[in-house]
Amino acid sequence: MSKVADIASKRAEQIAKDQLKSIIERIERLLEEKKAISDDVRDVYAEAKGNGYDTGALKAIIKMRQQDPIERQAFETILETYMQALGML
Repeated sequence: MSKVADIASKRAEQIAKDQLKSIIERIERLLEEKKAISDDVRDVYAEAKGNGYDTGALKAIIKMRQQDPIERQAFETILETYMQALGML
């Protein structure tokens, strides 16, 4: 192997190591941010519960608001049909 090829190979290896380290550090930082956000969400639910709100209902509403309105309506129609068939309505 020539000296130039050896230098290029070492340079490429260093670039790969630096890139890998950067990726790992970014993931770690994002995971820390994710945990902080999860803690904040938990605190808001605790606050809501302290104010008398049902957290299960709040979670259900949040889930529903994230769904496509048409898909949510279709699901609700099916759910209502099943509940009527079971005598729950």
